[in-house]
Amino acid sequence: MLSPAEWGIVALSLQVGGVAVLACLPVAFGLAWLLARGRFPGKVLLDGLVHLPLVVPPVVTGWLLLLAFAPAGPIGGWLEAWFGVSVLFRWTGAAIAAAVMALPLMVRAMRLSIEAVDRRLEQAARTLGAGRWRSFRTITLPLSLPGIVAGAVLGFARALGEFGATITFVSNVPGETQTLPLAIYAALQTPGGEAMVLRLAGISVLLSLAALVGSELIARRAGRGLHVL
Repeated sequence: MLSPAEWGIVALSLQVGGVAVLACLPVAFGLAWLLARGRFPGKVLLDGLVHLPLVVPPVVTGWLLLLAFAPAGPIGGWLEAWFGVSVLFRWTGAAIAAAVMALPLMVRAMRLSIEAVDRRLEQAARTLGAGRWRSFRTITLPLSLPGIVAGAVLGFARALGEFGATITFVSNVPGETQTLPLAIYAALQTPGGEAMVLRLAGISVLLSLAALVGSELIARRAGRGLHVL
């Protein structure tokens, strides 16, 4: 049975993961659309930059975020000057780190879904007088929707497990940035914390497994052989 403090950690993790996915969703879909349908110079470079967080050590990603969002950084300085806010040592910063790490998986799943839509259907709609927006809204978006949802669920699972970039960017602050992975790490460093590790690790496995299974079931239900795992 979880203690109130441990339930708080679970709630914070779900909050960080949910906000990260919601904030990341339009960006991920826009990039997926651009990579699936766009023809422009530098497409390979953009594809590489989108997937960079998958191969770069998470600590490096967290350090780059720290440089960008620090008070003297280009984004952090702008936020403080115009809005008087800072994301350092805040749960919003943890959500930003989780979103950056989840973005590549979301883009990949959505891109596969968009590429699976038969272009002849879009072309047929255009020949019948439908504009680009109507063709997108009535054909492309509904047909690719299962992949978009699957990508969002997969991104949520990745956000729940985020550790390296988060601890580098916003540190491990109990009640503010201490999500499940960080709490497990802190409990491992504490004498007698094995029981807490066991409980939180079990919750982490259950949440991640549920998200992965849900993502795969949604992708299979699309019926087009889309597999994001």
